[in-house]
Amino acid sequence: GFVIHGRSDTTLNPGGVRLGTAEIYSEVEKFKEVKESIVVGQSWDNDVRIVLFLIMNSKFYLTEDLLKRIKMQIRKNASPRHVPSKVIVVNDIPRTKSGKIVELAVKNTIERNKIKNKEALANPDSLKYFMNLKELSN
Repeated sequence: GFVIHGRSDTTLNPGGVRLGTAEIYSEVEKFKEVKESIVVGQSWDNDVRIVLFLIMNSKFYLTEDLLKRIKMQIRKNASPRHVPSKVIVVNDIPRTKSGKIVELAVKNTIERNKIKNKEALANPDSLKYFMNLKELSN
């Protein structure tokens, strides 16, 4: 049988290949420099590209070296298809009132779609970090 990790509403689908976000999270959380992350699929160029957002631990920055190490870790322990096209540092991640991160709200924000159930978010202001990101326009 199969064991499915993660949630189906946030399955990534780059190049028509279904990927779960859990495999990416399990690799990113191994880095002491990263406090937290959220990963989404962004509709891009008639496909989907993987975008990884990071909150850094204090006194750490996303350097070229760290970026390279994160991508290598994901490539080695998940797969080359799991490697994000974009990695962007943000200050906050939207969560439900029970503390779960809300990938769909981020996806809808970066794609300029309406956010459903905004009132269910504990920190709706966090979505401002995901609006009009110049890194996502190319």
